[in-house]
Amino acid sequence: MSQEAAGEGRVRVVGTAHVSEESVREVEETIEAERPDVVAVELDEGRYRQLKGGEPDDIEPGDLLSGNTVFQFIAYWMLSYVQARLGDRFDVTPGADMLAAVETAEDLGIDVALVDRDINETMRRFWSRMSFVEKLQMIGGLAFGIGDSRGVGLAGGVILGVLLGPLVAIFGGSVGLGLPLLSRITGGVVVAVGVAAAIWVFGSSVLSTEDRLLAALAAGIAIGGIGGVGFGLAAPVVDALGDFTVRVVGSMAVGIVGGLFVGGVIGQFAAVFGAAEVDDVEELDMSRMTDTDVVTAMMEEFRQFSPGGAAALIDERDAFIAYKLVALRQSGADVLAIVGAGHREGIERYLEHPEELPPMASLTGTDGGGIPWGKVVGTAISVVVIGFFVLLALSSAGDDTLLRLFGAWFLVNGLFAAGLAKAAGARWSSSIVGGAVAWMTSINPFLAPGWFAGYMELRHDPVNISDISTLNDLLADEEKPIGDLVEEMFSVPLFRLIIVVAATNIGSIVASALFVAYLLPLFALDLGGAAGVTRLLFEGARNGWEILWGSVA
Repeated sequence: MSQEAAGEGRVRVVGTAHVSEESVREVEETIEAERPDVVAVELDEGRYRQLKGGEPDDIEPGDLLSGNTVFQFIAYWMLSYVQARLGDRFDVTPGADMLAAVETAEDLGIDVALVDRDINETMRRFWSRMSFVEKLQMIGGLAFGIGDSRGVGLAGGVILGVLLGPLVAIFGGSVGLGLPLLSRITGGVVVAVGVAAAIWVFGSSVLSTEDRLLAALAAGIAIGGIGGVGFGLAAPVVDALGDFTVRVVGSMAVGIVGGLFVGGVIGQFAAVFGAAEVDDVEELDMSRMTDTDVVTAMMEEFRQFSPGGAAALIDERDAFIAYKLVALRQSGADVLAIVGAGHREGIERYLEHPEELPPMASLTGTDGGGIPWGKVVGTAISVVVIGFFVLLALSSAGDDTLLRLFGAWFLVNGLFAAGLAKAAGARWSSSIVGGAVAWMTSINPFLAPGWFAGYMELRHDPVNISDISTLNDLLADEEKPIGDLVEEMFSVPLFRLIIVVAATNIGSIVASALFVAYLLPLFALDLGGAAGVTRLLFEGARNGWEILWGSVA
């Protein structure tokens, strides 16, 4: 359909499917037949250069490491992966229709206009427009849809176990999990870690990475349970650790074992029912996709689940592209616009009624999407933690107690952040930097230790958009062993950097939660329990008020 206005040029919109060979031929034939003044394509500058085979954009460190970039990356990668797999199935490169439009226009000497919004801005707005619950549901759906549900269940079990640990430490004595039994369990943990570490180090020459990991876990758990818990082989080591450490390690082990059992059962349940559902999936018929944009069709279903997220991917881009086309039409140009078919109806509606276009300012920038609850909660936690330390310092608790508390805060944050960063493949320098600042960033909602670890990583390996294509190629190989696949994915700079940043931040978050829910109650036992801590806090508040009043008076 052509859209014209009195005294202006003309715009005709052609809808295509981004992985359809038929769409490629239609684009080429239409441009050659109509010979317009301008061919407008649904591309931004970065995607245009990438399709043309130019040097891919380097990703700015500040953009990559700040805010919700990890989740934006997941969403962007999801869309890219879906298109890449559909393109492989139908032997068409994703974006081939847009590339055909650009090359045909250039061969005929026709101007090309890039009319789409920057993809990075679109993904930022997509993420910010989703509600917190929608984000959790999407990530959970991706985890169970793309990953192995048993593995996801076990990972969830570990998280559940970390939450159960403090309850075992505080209330375990009332159900028979007192210090003697926790000592035995701690001994089992010591033996298990020693055995697993030995197999991991000395088994590298005879076992693959995946087999070595399974052997280390299985042998560590078996020998730790029999030798450490059953026969008490690590009793001398446990005695040297002290009661406080025994409570922490033993209760955490009980919690994690219980969580793994629950997570494993749920994961197995999901795997059985998920396999049944896979058998019912219909084979995709390309003839049903030739009149719609693949990604937009998927997002139309997503609209029922997240109207805000779908609006950022579809409706806002309809308006943005229409703005560009209206401007070209007002210049008097004869324009042929090549867009995904899912955008065609919305764009034509705006071309016919340009007075309905929303303000351009509402289509750019990052829409906060309401109250920033993450920052509100983070700030509240910061105030509570800082206030706790300040009031305790002003009380009669003593310097020794304060040093132990701060030392525990520093060490727990540092060990968890640095340990998870290193486990995710970070260099030692990056891990140490992330761990060293974790105690400080944990009480500042506007900083994250992963940023610091990430900047250290970027000093060695720059990342760019082409890394996403590399990851898609790796995932397309369904016959590759999972151990080799993971190893190769970690060799891609962008993937390793995202995982390092996420792991460092997660380590600090877990450490902070453990300190508040786990270590503080145990410290409180040494300070007279909850009543004793409350008394000290009120004493600190009273002393602080007297100091403040005295300085003012």
